[in-house]
Amino acid sequence: MLVTTLIENTKTDERIGLTAEHGLSLHISLGQETILFDTGASGALSDNAERLGIDLPHVDAAVLSHHHYDHGGGLHRFFSLNHNATVYLKRPPEGACYFKDSPKYERFIGLDSEILKTHRGRFTYVEQTTEILTGVYIFPKIGNTRPKPKGNSRLYIKKGTTWSVDPFEHELAMAVRENDTLSIFTGCAHNGLLNIIDTISATFGRIPIRLVIGGFHLVTIPKSTSTADSENDIRNIAATIDQYLVGMVYTGHCTSDKAYDILKSVLGEKMQRLHTGSVLQI
Repeated sequence: MLVTTLIENTKTDERIGLTAEHGLSLHISLGQETILFDTGASGALSDNAERLGIDLPHVDAAVLSHHHYDHGGGLHRFFSLNHNATVYLKRPPEGACYFKDSPKYERFIGLDSEILKTHRGRFTYVEQTTEILTGVYIFPKIGNTRPKPKGNSRLYIKKGTTWSVDPFEHELAMAVRENDTLSIFTGCAHNGLLNIIDTISATFGRIPIRLVIGGFHLVTIPKSTSTADSENDIRNIAATIDQYLVGMVYTGHCTSDKAYDILKSVLGEKMQRLHTGSVLQI
């Protein structure tokens, strides 16, 4: 399996001419089949793909992790290039997605609703665990026995004049089973990274997890116990990942620098950063 990061907030020094933006997009090659996991915030994934030798027009399937612009903003550009791939996702929330951290500041962070209408024939809404390609599984129902990221407390659904904290029922995760090992893909893990790992592991049993990759939404600023994860919270997450005997962990996007440093202090060389242009042979 080859995983190429088409979009992430930062870029590798080695890759000249790539565009980084606040978002995430991963291209996964599984021999004869390829998957696009999220599309970043704009059409930049297309330019980056061309520079990296990635053939977007012939991607076999695409997956949208959740209904935020920084994961689905590149869909327009993707559809202009690829005319066949089905996009798998959950149904949109009943309301609009917003970031709101005070009565005076709110910002729309959802998808352009027109794309769901204009290209309705390209979308398949997933309600149950589904194998979309050989060995590639979508998990639309994630358990909630462990805490979710505290940064979710500033992410809302606005329906009319009513605001409610987003429960992230529109989020899914993906797993690839290959050679009796699992690779787990997350967009932002708003439902909690450990809940995602628990859910997928419960489905497959104790199959070794060789890779966990994506954003984890671990926020350490502002330093509020209600809106940010503490160092102890993050250390506990890392220790639990280690108990699962995960091979490698790659993160970026919505995982803060401080959170990454804490994770790495526990996981050591198992923990690595993602960058636009990263190419991983798994």
